[in-house]
Amino acid sequence: MGVIEQAHNVKIVGSGDKTIILAHGFGTDQSVWKHLVPHLLEDYKVVLFDKMGAGTTNPEYFDFDRYATLEGFAYDVISILEELRVCSCIYVGHSVSTMIGVLASILRPDLFSKLVLIAGSPRYLNDADYFGGFEQEDLDQLFEAMQSNYKAWCSGFAPLAIGGDMESVAVQEFSRTLFNMRPDIAYSVLQTIFKIDMRNLLRHVTIPCHIIQSMKDLAVPVVVAEYLHQNLGGKSIVEVMSTDGHLPQLSSPDVVVPVILRHIRCDIAM
Repeated sequence: MGVIEQAHNVKIVGSGDKTIILAHGFGTDQSVWKHLVPHLLEDYKVVLFDKMGAGTTNPEYFDFDRYATLEGFAYDVISILEELRVCSCIYVGHSVSTMIGVLASILRPDLFSKLVLIAGSPRYLNDADYFGGFEQEDLDQLFEAMQSNYKAWCSGFAPLAIGGDMESVAVQEFSRTLFNMRPDIAYSVLQTIFKIDMRNLLRHVTIPCHIIQSMKDLAVPVVVAEYLHQNLGGKSIVEVMSTDGHLPQLSSPDVVVPVILRHIRCDIAM
């Protein structure tokens, strides 16, 4: 196993001619795909990995400068694909990993045949003519809460993000992976995420994009999915599901897994 594979806990499962890489979002790790993976094993080779900074990765490997922008994460994805000698893959990204995939596909379009983007946003902050869902003061309060008591912040944030109460299995699962992150790394990664503005880069995407979005999502308003659809450079399609929450693959797998599978298997009509 190569250095990159080891650092990211890369796992390869399934047997198929086509390769799928699954990229998780903030506060989770590759376990967030547990409901989807069994449905892919027969037809696809599936690459799972942990994004640098996840609680399952070695915090010593986390370079605060490298990961102060999404480029560091995008180059990690490219490095994993290169080390595994993957020539072309279907990329399924959740949350911030949607934009990491977008960036990686601009840098190396040859490595990707399709992007499936779940709960993605090119910018979280509201702007003059753009609704991202957050004002700067919202984010200031969020970061203050994170710094004053990380464990307490996790306990409050998990149910809000999932759209459920503390008793729900999905909330407990998300709380577990959030707690696993080292607080200073979690703080740094979330700052990187909330300061992104990828709107001007979207037109450079040439790979077909399948945009999947929950009807109700604390982090990403539905209008953002439509914004992506209108502004991506390549062909795109958008599907809004009747689900709640920012991690629907965890909280509503019965609804979400069939939707993801359909978008993986079907190509966008011209």
